[in-house]
Amino acid sequence: MDGPIVQLEELLRHPDDLDKITGLKQEFARKKNAVDSQLRAGLREQLETTQSGMNGLVDGQRTLQAIKEEMMQIDKLCSESQVMIQDFANINLVSKAHHNFAAVEAMRRNLETFNERVQRLQQMLGEDDDDMVNMPNLLPVHYELTQLRNIRDDAMEQIQRADDTSLKQTLEEYFENLEGVIDWFDDHIGTIAMNLINLLINDNEGLVVRLAIIIEAEEKSDEKVLALQEALKDHKDMATRFQMITDGAKQVRGYKEKFLECIKAAAESNFREARGTFMEDPAKLEKSFKWYFNDLNAVKKGMVPLTPKKWKILKTYGNIYHTLMHDFLIEIVDDPETTSAHTLEIVGWPDKYYSKMKRLGFKQDELAPHVIDNREAELVREFRQRIIMFLDEWIENIFTQEKKDFLERTEETPNIDTDEYQYFRTRYLVDLWRMLREQIDVAGNSKRADVVEGVIDAMMVRLRSRQADWQKMLDDEASRYESTKPQLELTNITIMQDWLVATANDQIATIDDNEDRTGYLTEFRQRFEPLVTPQYMERADVELATLRDGYIDFSTWCMTRFATLILTVDFKSVMPELFTPKWYGSMAMKNMISTFDDYLIDYREMLHHSLVDIFTEIFANELLVRYLGGVHNKGAKFKRTDPFEEQMTSDIKLAFEYFDQLPNEDLKYGIRNEWRVIQNFLALLKADKEKVADVFEDFKANYWDLQIGWVEAVLRSRDDFERSMLNSVKARAAQMDVVRGGETIMGKVK
Repeated sequence: MDGPIVQLEELLRHPDDLDKITGLKQEFARKKNAVDSQLRAGLREQLETTQSGMNGLVDGQRTLQAIKEEMMQIDKLCSESQVMIQDFANINLVSKAHHNFAAVEAMRRNLETFNERVQRLQQMLGEDDDDMVNMPNLLPVHYELTQLRNIRDDAMEQIQRADDTSLKQTLEEYFENLEGVIDWFDDHIGTIAMNLINLLINDNEGLVVRLAIIIEAEEKSDEKVLALQEALKDHKDMATRFQMITDGAKQVRGYKEKFLECIKAAAESNFREARGTFMEDPAKLEKSFKWYFNDLNAVKKGMVPLTPKKWKILKTYGNIYHTLMHDFLIEIVDDPETTSAHTLEIVGWPDKYYSKMKRLGFKQDELAPHVIDNREAELVREFRQRIIMFLDEWIENIFTQEKKDFLERTEETPNIDTDEYQYFRTRYLVDLWRMLREQIDVAGNSKRADVVEGVIDAMMVRLRSRQADWQKMLDDEASRYESTKPQLELTNITIMQDWLVATANDQIATIDDNEDRTGYLTEFRQRFEPLVTPQYMERADVELATLRDGYIDFSTWCMTRFATLILTVDFKSVMPELFTPKWYGSMAMKNMISTFDDYLIDYREMLHHSLVDIFTEIFANELLVRYLGGVHNKGAKFKRTDPFEEQMTSDIKLAFEYFDQLPNEDLKYGIRNEWRVIQNFLALLKADKEKVADVFEDFKANYWDLQIGWVEAVLRSRDDFERSMLNSVKARAAQMDVVRGGETIMGKVK
């Protein structure tokens, strides 16, 4: 059970991987169907083989039993004849003597003419050497050579049975020349077998037929030898009686097996040449195997009528060629030096291969094993993971360099660039998107939508992670400036703000489509859209919309972080004085507005034009939030006798005077509308004790996310605060049926 669980952990590492479950189920179903099909084919073949073997065994048993019965009858007749015939012993002795004399006489004649016959064979083989195209002496040579081999085998068998084996070496030396003739003849047979396809193409059918006759004869001879060896092994008691009635070959010569080996060897030579062509140019895989299908077609058209039917020569060739094709492809796939381009070509090969084989008469389930062991999905996944691994490496290297530049920033070397509009930009964003485009092209070269889709999914996940990593890096560094703990001197806060601006600009450049150029995200979509399926594009557009929203949110976050740094660092001494005695008559609001205006002037040319108004709005809102939060300041108190309303009105007037200068009417209206909440704030401060709950109810009705903790702080800052005021507010809050809506400014005021 560990195997599947481990694989599932590898495949489903991230929540986003759950979207792949449907695809994985389909892939596993296809793989299971392929395995089932292969198992059924293998089972059917095994059953057929088993049935054939059982039939052969039954037939063999019947034959052996018949032979045994015949031998028993002969033995019985011999025994009876010895009794029936007078002087049988003498007749038998004379018969054996005559038989032995005839055998010795025949052996003597054969031995006397042996060398002469060998020389005649050498002459005939030499003539065939001069005419390798036709080899006119092929059949006569085979017939005569068979006779000489039988003579040699008989003589060697006789000498081995004799009590005196001293002449064995003499006989071996006498027959020595025959071995050279046999090798010579075998070379001719091998040459023909290695060039069968060329013989068919050149219409040299006669030579093919003669070869088939020779191989068939040798095959029958081997079957006879094997049958005899099996019979003698099982009936040793009869072996000595019937040795003399056997003639012909005494050993298996294996010409049929050598014939099949030649077919394999000839094909292997072509496979080696095909490998060289394929490794030089992966696109030539199909072209490099043109010979493969031409050979099988030649066998189908030309060789089948010329060979014995029982050979099933087309199936024999198909099985040999298919096994070699399987081994060839698997060897390349498992070679660590194989490139992705070669692997992808092999992944797409089975469909073409089986289609061509089907036209030749081979069904897919008849060709075992599967030509690449059903590893298409595995190879596609490995190729996809190789691209993703390279992608991760690049993104990690880019982020490492970006982080290094960020942490090593100084006033002398801020490590920030500018674009053609003079906007601040980080250095490696262009490299990132160029790398993504290159990897899309690599995936596209596979010509497989599933590869491209998997790579795009990985890219989107990594782009989202990159946003999170960047935000964390910037936030951690910005927090050092806002910490109240003693810190080392932080003199380069301006460079920190520059980086926030540059990062925000990067996000806008990623999604900004205008007349001058297309944003990186749109280019990204245009790059992969032609390479994926329409169904995937529907899902991808949702992911791209999420990414786009993420870039907008991140740019807004950068501007918000910039604004909070101003409020926290630049206004560090001003904010704690709000609503305390030092606040009255101070120019705190004017100074804060003036400081922000200085920032806006400084960064207006370096900040993307679409972010200027956003930055202004964010600052206005953050300032309002900090202003309202001033009720938590130590010493904040609103006395009835103090001119807090006049001071607050003066602050609002100063803010409005500045924001009213903005050219964007919608922005001015939005800021004014947000700042009107101070009227509700004043109402809480000024209301009579008995009417505080009513004022709170009006406030809560307009700002549903008004925090009760902040209301309590406001009430406690009144010099006439009583517990009953807070209780009445809480009681009214419990009675109200608040309608929730979008977040208001009071949702940020704690």
